[in-house]
Amino acid sequence: MPILNRAAEMQDEIAGWRRHLHQKPELNFDVFETADFVKAKLEEFGCDEIVTGLGKTGVVGIIKGSLGAGGVVGLRADMDALPIEEITGKPYASTVPGKMHACGHDGHTAMLLGAAKYLAETRNFAGQVAVIFQPAEEGGGGGNEMVKDGMMERFGIQKVFGMHNMPSLPVGQFAIRPGAIMAATAEFTITVKGKGGHAAMPHRAIDPIVAGSQLVTALQAIASRNTDPAEAIVVSVTKFLAGTAYNIIPEQAVIAGTVRTLKKEIAKLAEERMGAICRGVAEATGTAIELDYDANYPVTFNHENETVFAGDVAASVAGEPQVHRAIQPLMGGEDFSYMLEARPGAFIFIGNGDTANLHHPAYDFNDEAIPHGVSYWVRLAETALAA
Repeated sequence: MPILNRAAEMQDEIAGWRRHLHQKPELNFDVFETADFVKAKLEEFGCDEIVTGLGKTGVVGIIKGSLGAGGVVGLRADMDALPIEEITGKPYASTVPGKMHACGHDGHTAMLLGAAKYLAETRNFAGQVAVIFQPAEEGGGGGNEMVKDGMMERFGIQKVFGMHNMPSLPVGQFAIRPGAIMAATAEFTITVKGKGGHAAMPHRAIDPIVAGSQLVTALQAIASRNTDPAEAIVVSVTKFLAGTAYNIIPEQAVIAGTVRTLKKEIAKLAEERMGAICRGVAEATGTAIELDYDANYPVTFNHENETVFAGDVAASVAGEPQVHRAIQPLMGGEDFSYMLEARPGAFIFIGNGDTANLHHPAYDFNDEAIPHGVSYWVRLAETALAA
């Protein structure tokens, strides 16, 4: 079956919502205007229950079907933007300096609002649909906060599904896989404390830059020499801060970065090896090295049955040849992982076409994807809650 006629008819209206949100990006949990916009739309659609303030600033709308009692399915979209200066030049570009929707959460929110409008109009299902609008996906763990707030229990959610746009995947196509689809994430900060001095007399100093440079090189061995080559792991140093002048050896250097893995045991190995490397370099260089290792988002793990179901729903919208059911896992992180730890479900990607990549200042959500995303959400709800 193709995309829904109603979803195609609503495309311009939903794109208008999306572009409105695009102009007013908000970060982390501070999505107050976005949440108010979502709440107002859900009220306009006639949702049976609307709850705000979940996970600090999250919104959940409940839509009851007309076909009697049944289960409860959760559909989730994220609302927050990124601290990036937009360079798209679009007429609806961000009006907030230093902030933009560079990951398409404006599109995710708009598509789920479109599905909510359709489902509230038709109610052609048994049970209830919970439309979940989450703050702070970009590092704040808003998904975890909503789960900890008792969202699943409060609304009786039995299964939960998420969707994210994917640049380079053609519009009208979907991609999914069972098991690990996105990586667990960790962030580390290493502080190297030495002894400052004159650059012309390094023997009277303890150089934290030399020690830090050794650390940067040694950390690469975690992936290349400490881990099975068949396992997925990324260790990236992304910051190296030290020094104030050409002729001064500084007192300290600070190194920071990220670790991405697809298995808990590999994540544990990375943390252990990083600690051992820090201790070894400290001993060898006479520096004092402190490691702050913060394991945050877990692996986004798709449940087997729900993944097959989500793929079948996508095929009903796009056709089986347009659904990629065994994509390679992505090493990016996603806090929908917390919801998948709490309930069975699946996370799917929808094509954004030939656009700039996610988190790029030239990125923009492709409004041509809207009818496909809305149709996917509607069919998923109606199929999961068939009478």
